[in-house]
Amino acid sequence: MKVAISGVSGLVGTALRSSLTSDGHDVIALSRRPSLPPLETITWDVENGRVDASGLEGVDAVVHLAGEPVAQRWNDPVKKAIRQSRVGSTRLLIEGLRSLKNPPKLLVSASAVGFYGNGGDAQLDESSPAGEGFLPDVCQEWEKTTMEALGLGIRAACVRIGIVLSTRGGALGKMLLPFKLGVGGPLGNGAQWMPWVHIDDIVGAFRFVISNDDLVGAVNGTTPNPVTNADFSKALGQALHRPAFLPVPSFGLKILFGEMSQILLEGQRAQPKKLLNTGYEFKYPHLPEALEDILNQRK
Repeated sequence: MKVAISGVSGLVGTALRSSLTSDGHDVIALSRRPSLPPLETITWDVENGRVDASGLEGVDAVVHLAGEPVAQRWNDPVKKAIRQSRVGSTRLLIEGLRSLKNPPKLLVSASAVGFYGNGGDAQLDESSPAGEGFLPDVCQEWEKTTMEALGLGIRAACVRIGIVLSTRGGALGKMLLPFKLGVGGPLGNGAQWMPWVHIDDIVGAFRFVISNDDLVGAVNGTTPNPVTNADFSKALGQALHRPAFLPVPSFGLKILFGEMSQILLEGQRAQPKKLLNTGYEFKYPHLPEALEDILNQRK
């Protein structure tokens, strides 16, 4: 199988690439850089609307993971970059695919559980409505653009990624130091739900989508057992043998991160209904085992 991946150097992209190549599949990088040795590289320039789509001719699947980081203080230029790097890049990709005589059979794009906005305590599956705010709006437009591939005869799916647990980056990578120093704790009141997922399972979810023709549209890429932020903090403290009772007040997060703080203080009790219904078996469905595995990798 030949798979083209954008964002191949990111947290999920690196792990997905490693998983595919270790099983003998060919991976092509879709990148702004002209060369990413040892990978064959297709260059694109989202800002100027250019992509060498000919390199996608005959590829089995395209996995679109690239995007401006969301976890930064938002202002108008940052918001524009977040939207353009997701919606604009996907639109450019669709136009490139439209020009091919032998297009890929599948386009699977990343999305985010931020699609649901502040879900409160409601259990959210792929049929649940979008929330309100900047990030839900971006996710809706992003997914709508991805689904235009269906009109080209290409199966399309959007994996709504949760909080990926890995010590190589992401949220957990940032949390480890304060927790190891004994100054970790819940964010705000800690009641917000955390739709976490082990890095191996988000890679497994993408591979499952690639290989399963029945999966079309939105797919929640999260554990079947989300926890509240308070319970996550407690579990991480226990795994590190450190206290985890010092809360970070909401007003402090708002001062530090402005509008972006809402994604730290709001949560989604997401459920991976489609993955479960089509037979995906999570390697790490429960948080204690997931944290144990990840932290043992650092030893």
